[in-house]
Amino acid sequence: MKMHTLLVAVAVAAVLGGCQRTSFGGLNTQPQPAPLMPAPVGGVQSGQLAPPMTPQPGEFPAAPTAPEQTLSPQVAEANAPELTREALIGRWSATSGGTSCDVFLSLTKWTGGYRAASRGCVGNAAAIAAWDVQGKQVILADSSGNQIGRLYQSANERYDGSTSTGQPISLSR
Repeated sequence: MKMHTLLVAVAVAAVLGGCQRTSFGGLNTQPQPAPLMPAPVGGVQSGQLAPPMTPQPGEFPAAPTAPEQTLSPQVAEANAPELTREALIGRWSATSGGTSCDVFLSLTKWTGGYRAASRGCVGNAAAIAAWDVQGKQVILADSSGNQIGRLYQSANERYDGSTSTGQPISLSR
């Protein structure tokens, strides 16, 4: 019985000991900086603003345009390096028809190759649902497996090509 009473006393002491506060009543013992004095306010000025400037015709240069890819498919294929599916996994920025969006490529099997998804895309790029590598080219397809575009590696982390309708398309990171 003595052992049982001793164990109960130790357990109660441990529980009560864990419930005690170790701070000093919430008092902060660190010195506090003195409050700052407000900055003096100068006088306020009033008056008319100058009229807005209107640009004269020809004052601004024309907006730059992206260069068109003019490589023929035969030249692009001859110069393109060998591809691996693993190098293409992940998020890509797709550019087609003057707009940009995100394309995500995974290694999940899907109709037409492997699963792909697009976000914020319009036109042909919005239909991208599958992808695969065939030789030196990346094939983009829709959810039925119909080919949307073919791309070749044109630089490190960049693929250029055209859609099935002949519009330029590129993927880059």
